[in-house]
Amino acid sequence: MASGRKTDAMITIEGSEVEGGGQILRTSLALSLVTGQPFRMERIRAKR
Repeated sequence: MASGRKTDAMITIEGSEVEGGGQILRTSLALSLVTGQPFRMERIRAKR
């Protein structure tokens, strides 16, 4: 259960590591919506 607290810290996700496509974006977005934590995706399709 979430504590209801939000932080202003943004999580940065490096998209060039591992898969780096749509799945990491969808998963990150879902977790962001559930937790209320903002995220930034960088170099999402770097190795393609």
